[in-house]
Amino acid sequence: MPPGRSGTRPASSPEARGLVKIDGRYVVHAPRTAVWRLLNDPAVLARIIPGCERLDPAGENRYTVLVKAGVGAIKGSFKGSVAIDSIVPPDSYVLTVEGSGPGGFIKGRGHISLADEGPDTAVSVDGDAQVGGLIASVGQRLLGSGARVMMGEFFQKLEREALSLKG
Repeated sequence: MPPGRSGTRPASSPEARGLVKIDGRYVVHAPRTAVWRLLNDPAVLARIIPGCERLDPAGENRYTVLVKAGVGAIKGSFKGSVAIDSIVPPDSYVLTVEGSGPGGFIKGRGHISLADEGPDTAVSVDGDAQVGGLIASVGQRLLGSGARVMMGEFFQKLEREALSLKG
C-alpha cells in the first residue's frame, strides 16, 4: 500500500457482518524514537484522536476515553476504553479499543508498528473493528470510508505534532 494510504476491507464471511478490516501505512517526518514518544504520550493522543473530548488514565497503559464520532447520519458521543499491550519500544504495540454510545458499539484491536524510512518513520496499522447497533446499519462501504477519514485525520495531526518538535 502506498505511503499515507489506508484501506478497509469487509470480512469475507457472512457471519462476520459488522467486522471491518483496517490497515494503512503512513510516513511521519520525524525519527522513530520521536514518533514513538508521541504515540505513547496521553496528552498528545488526546489532541490527535479525532473527536476526542477526554482521555483519562485508568492504570498503566490504560485509558478511559470520550469521543464524538459518527458515520453517515449516526452521530454521537462514545464512552470507552483504550489499552496498549505487547509493547516493544520503539517498534510496536497492540492497541485495543472498546466503546459504546447511543449509536451502538465498537470493539477493535490493531497492531501498530514503526520502521525507519530514511530520516522519517513509517507507521503501519493492521487491525479489525467490530461494530454493532445502529452504526452497523450504515453498511460496510460507509464504515470503511469513515474509518479511513478518521485514520487520515489522526496521522495528519500526528505529523503536525512531529513537526512542532522541530521548532
